[in-house]
Amino acid sequence: MAGSSEEAPDYGRGVVIMDDWPGYDLNLFTYPQHYYGDLEYVLIPHGIIVDRIERLAKDIMKDIGYSDIMVLCVLKGGYKFCADLVEHLKNISRNSDRFVSMKVDFIRLKSYRNDQSMGEMQIIGGDDLSTLAGKNVLIVEVSWHFLFHTWRLKESNGEF
Repeated sequence: MAGSSEEAPDYGRGVVIMDDWPGYDLNLFTYPQHYYGDLEYVLIPHGIIVDRIERLAKDIMKDIGYSDIMVLCVLKGGYKFCADLVEHLKNISRNSDRFVSMKVDFIRLKSYRNDQSMGEMQIIGGDDLSTLAGKNVLIVEVSWHFLFHTWRLKESNGEF
């Protein structure tokens, strides 16, 4: 930005939402009636999320080349995102000059018991993880816990 000490946002790898951006007006969207009165604006429309997932799939396919991959989905929060990502990966593979074999497995991570930290991460479910040795593994996890706590921290600091 000319004459400004602020650095321009890096738009090369993602969508940047500035802290002071008011969001999209709700009148531009349809949404379930049970949300009426609870929502103030839309920050990221569904179409942009779908587009970004597709772009991520293209980047993954570029990075893996012709290698087969094992997709390891960390439940519970990652299921929908993982399903959407795998669908885009399959579409890209289907419509390209190469076929990439993909297998999907599901695990859960547990580090708490009765609201107390166990001190270590326990992996629940999935095949024997030793079978993944030497394979290309894509771990898909959505950390809503992290996102929620980041949002709450910013909210408590008056950043929202």
